[in-house]
Amino acid sequence: MPKRILEGTVVSTKMDKTIVVEVERKFMHPLYKKFLRTTKKYHAHNEDASIKVGDTVKIRETKPMSKTVTWEVYTETNKD
Repeated sequence: MPKRILEGTVVSTKMDKTIVVEVERKFMHPLYKKFLRTTKKYHAHNEDASIKVGDTVKIRETKPMSKTVTWEVYTETNKD
């Protein structure tokens, strides 16, 4: 099964080995034909501490690591 990959902005790095990524998506309203923006925050596992707040990162869906963490930072080196 393919894993989803999302791109977003890091909004918090205060937890140990976990970052919060805000992903924004745009879609057209079916009736009014106007574009809407929605944002959602995801907790992602981060092994290295080189990522800072404001960075743009890609995250990949993975098995649950804790109650809230089901995503990991996606780089070309940890490709399957």
